[in-house]
Amino acid sequence: MSGTQAIRGARVGSGPMGELDHGARAERITVSYWDALGNETVRSYAADINPDDIPEQIDSPTTGLPAGRDKNNPPQPEKTEPYKTHLAYVKERRTPEEGERLLEQALQKLRERRGLVRAAAAELDKK
Repeated sequence: MSGTQAIRGARVGSGPMGELDHGARAERITVSYWDALGNETVRSYAADINPDDIPEQIDSPTTGLPAGRDKNNPPQPEKTEPYKTHLAYVKERRTPEEGERLLEQALQKLRERRGLVRAAAAELDKK
């Protein structure tokens, strides 16, 4: 029974801790990226990668800002437009005069329909 305590918590056949001959490490190159706040992010890529496949710009994991390879000229964040309502989009497409004309047409149709409904209701009351 005393022999079973020696391997508790260890993988069978794992060998000594810190053994480095379990495989070769691929050669890598490191590329630094900087964001507008001056934060550096280092990414590693395989040494045999095509230079065109290395991105020129990434999103900084610390700030979320775009980060580029040029430390002295980092990319600036894009300005995002705030959420627009349906009315804001309609106002972009129509002039105030067109809006007034369309509103008047819609009101005229509504008045006609209500007038017909009232006339039909009045006829039903007569019966």
